[in-house]
Amino acid sequence: MKILVINGSPKGKTSNTYKLTCAFLDGMKLGAEEEKDMVQLEELQVNQLELKPCLGCFGCWNKTPGSCCIQDHMQEVIAKLLWADIVIWSFPLYYYTVPGGLKTLIDRQLPMALPFMAEREDGVGEGAHPSRYDMSGKKTVLISTCGFYTTKGNYDGIYSLFDHMCGKNQYTSIFCGQGELFRVPEVSARTGEYLEYVRRAGREYVKGGISEKTWELLSCLLYPKEIFERMADASWGISKENGTKESEALIFTRQMAALYRKESFPGRERVLEMYYTDIDECYQIVMGKEGSRVLTDDFETFTTRIETPVTLWRSIGAGEIRGDEALMKRLYKVKGDFDLMLKWDDCFGLGKSDGNDIKNKDYDTEYDIDDGKRANTNMMIFLAPWIIFWTAVPFDGYRGAFFCLGACALLPLFFYQNKKTIYDLLSGACTAVLALALLAGIAARMVIPLSYFVFGLMWIVSCFLKIPLSAHYSMNGYGGTKALKNPLFIKTNWILTLLWGILYLVTPVWTYEIMGTEAASLTGLVNAALPVGMGIFTGWFQKWYPAKVARGE
Repeated sequence: MKILVINGSPKGKTSNTYKLTCAFLDGMKLGAEEEKDMVQLEELQVNQLELKPCLGCFGCWNKTPGSCCIQDHMQEVIAKLLWADIVIWSFPLYYYTVPGGLKTLIDRQLPMALPFMAEREDGVGEGAHPSRYDMSGKKTVLISTCGFYTTKGNYDGIYSLFDHMCGKNQYTSIFCGQGELFRVPEVSARTGEYLEYVRRAGREYVKGGISEKTWELLSCLLYPKEIFERMADASWGISKENGTKESEALIFTRQMAALYRKESFPGRERVLEMYYTDIDECYQIVMGKEGSRVLTDDFETFTTRIETPVTLWRSIGAGEIRGDEALMKRLYKVKGDFDLMLKWDDCFGLGKSDGNDIKNKDYDTEYDIDDGKRANTNMMIFLAPWIIFWTAVPFDGYRGAFFCLGACALLPLFFYQNKKTIYDLLSGACTAVLALALLAGIAARMVIPLSYFVFGLMWIVSCFLKIPLSAHYSMNGYGGTKALKNPLFIKTNWILTLLWGILYLVTPVWTYEIMGTEAASLTGLVNAALPVGMGIFTGWFQKWYPAKVARGE
């Protein structure tokens, strides 16, 4: 497979469009490898070629047929066009068509045509010139970005040009609006996601064609129109009020404000105050029901204040350092309501704005034991076998054991609607074994205390693993598996898991004593009192501890 890339951007390899082209090529190489095909790749950087404008002398038609009288790099270009099986035209949209240098290259293709008049079979234009060479079997791909929020209605000139060049519907085009975002580090998570879809498209292209699902993803907006245009306006760094130049910190703050999702409005206005400690500048983002606005003076009372060097916050925005890691290292501080930090992705993420956002996998398979297709984990699935065991067995050990076994047998049914964890499986297995022990004749006074010990041991052992037990379930309220990469979230859950484990490791002591009294049937109810109090503590600690760390205490 011989591939020729013609990069028509005046910026060469620093072009935004070239990033998409490289991603598409990566996918093509992967697809070719899977198909046992060898890739030969050639690239032409138009900004490095010596190409003079066509003179319109038609000498290549009559005086020196097939050969241009201008001696420059065009002879090499034509040779490579004839060599290639696939030609990828990579270019930004310039004034609704291709950049000037690329248009010159296209004009200079005249020696590749014969002068005779011919009729087109595809209905494009009136009349044509036949090709001097056999171009059948060659494929064409167009990859382009533009500065508008959408490509719709802005590529008519491109379609017209390449319809005439290649034939209607005889080429594949990947056009992406909001192209300037591919050079903005702060939105690299979003643009990187799109590049993954371009890479997928390249892989599918060489394996028979781009799938309908991938086309759907490629056609999605990077950001909704309102958000993109606010970011674009802010990026110029010019005040709309008086046209003066704004500081880099203010530009960055305005761009951050543009990402605010009004769908996350909690019912009350929030004020985020950004104090950039290294340059002594302070701005506020007021977030309300209708959107956000930036204050440069006449500040309101903040609900959350972040004290950070602007260089650090930009690094966080660019993905060079994780915000939670920087917080744990005390590189910045947060004062006031810490809930905004916990819900940061909801407030300044992508969300579901207009149905055009790109869908992303919610689960990272590094942390999951199944295929990630189900919704959320459910702690009740984990707790249910134990609750049934501790409630039913003290009243009637024999019948309670059978009841518990029945519940364990039904447990897998809940996995169709919920994401299972290893602890869900262990709970079912452990309570089933304990129930069988009762049926085998082992005294309930021994088995029930043992059940609390096994339950506590499960919590304690998980503290020595990468992810503590409670984190598998509490992550649902903190961004899914993304929370599992947050060291502050993990540490908070590690402490809570340890405390829960200790509680259940000591519970067998008094349980054994109670089981020897007339109140044995009430053991489950008695042992429910402390977990209720512990649950209240857990809800408080999950908010208090992260806020304490964020304040630098």
